[in-house]
Amino acid sequence: MTQTITVIRGDGIGPEIMAATLHVLDAMKLDLAWEEADAGMVALEKHGDLLPQATIDSIKRNTIALKAPLTTPVGEGFTSINVTLRRMFDLYANVRPARSFPNTKSRFPNDIDIITVRENTEGAYLSDGQAVSEDGETATLVQRVTHKGSERIVRYAFEMARKIGRKKVTVVHKANIMKSTSGLFLKTARQVAAQYPDIECNEMIVDNTCMQLVMKPEQFDVIVTTNLFGDIISDLCAGLVGGLGLAPGANIGEHGAIFEAVHGSAPDIAGKGVANPCALLLAAGQMLDHLGMPDQATRLRNAIVATLEAKDNLTPDLGGSGTTTSFAEAIARRL
Repeated sequence: MTQTITVIRGDGIGPEIMAATLHVLDAMKLDLAWEEADAGMVALEKHGDLLPQATIDSIKRNTIALKAPLTTPVGEGFTSINVTLRRMFDLYANVRPARSFPNTKSRFPNDIDIITVRENTEGAYLSDGQAVSEDGETATLVQRVTHKGSERIVRYAFEMARKIGRKKVTVVHKANIMKSTSGLFLKTARQVAAQYPDIECNEMIVDNTCMQLVMKPEQFDVIVTTNLFGDIISDLCAGLVGGLGLAPGANIGEHGAIFEAVHGSAPDIAGKGVANPCALLLAAGQMLDHLGMPDQATRLRNAIVATLEAKDNLTPDLGGSGTTTSFAEAIARRL
């Protein structure tokens, strides 16, 4: 049965890298169909809304979306579209792999393979817990962490580790100082970890985690943590393996999932045909895993690796002189 995917082409370089990604997926001859939907500045210009109801309905109907970068206008009155989507569809698990690839600009040997699992709906990102006093002198932020939210994200990390053969989960926290919110997260994580004796579990304070990631990243396998810490750590991990151009992300809930390139819309290079499509292609690989097509996901990732190894039509950020389209065509040829 054909699976229909909601496709959001996004802003800036989004349409270019989405076209490249769909070209590669079409070359794989999978039983997938695309349903176009708008969000971001394109949607605001066409429909007067950053996130039109038609787009929301499409995601509800298909339950799976592939999304290129979106631009949220800077200023009051505009809420992050990504945060809105995550909360609207309760996409509580943000999964960000960072692995070494050949012929990329990395400070480390090709032995990094870390997955950050970030709680996606609680913590410091709740807009309804933020306020500024009338005189503009004081800003407050309310953080809310629940047992339910902590339990399900930690369980997701351990279940994922068991399913894909990972051996170690690191619980990252700041319970030594944030004894209420981070303390509850850590206490809950310990309860969940005790149910997975086959997987090693260790605990690490977030500041030490960042130092250890820079000094000895190979010690990490799966990291699970709260929203703000996970946002920072996952970008740090991307920097270890060559930057956000190689960083995919999955937002997963019980009744839906959105897969995306986590980098920005890069308006400075939009329309020039030089954007690297790898992040969105790797996100498509996560999507195939989620759809129960792990062999096809591996096939896609192997084609990307082979193209990087051959230095075949790599985009300028990867040291080549290829274009977004020619790079995608080189990957497609290997499929």
